[in-house]
Amino acid sequence: MIIPMRCFSCGKPIAHLFEPYEQMRKEGIPIEEIWEKLGITRFCCQRMLVSHVNIIDDLLNFNRLQ
Repeated sequence: MIIPMRCFSCGKPIAHLFEPYEQMRKEGIPIEEIWEKLGITRFCCQRMLVSHVNIIDDLLNFNRLQ
């Protein structure tokens, strides 16, 4: 899936936060510190980033135009 542009529950824009979130996770920064740095205080927005599974690269392998 592609990261949704806005949180499904509250409507806050979150898509622009996904790449910084992933980068900080790879660097080993604690999750509480990531939420603070990105300004994500609502659980619904946190859920959107934590539960996202990036499968677009896998789906592109099945493209018929290749």
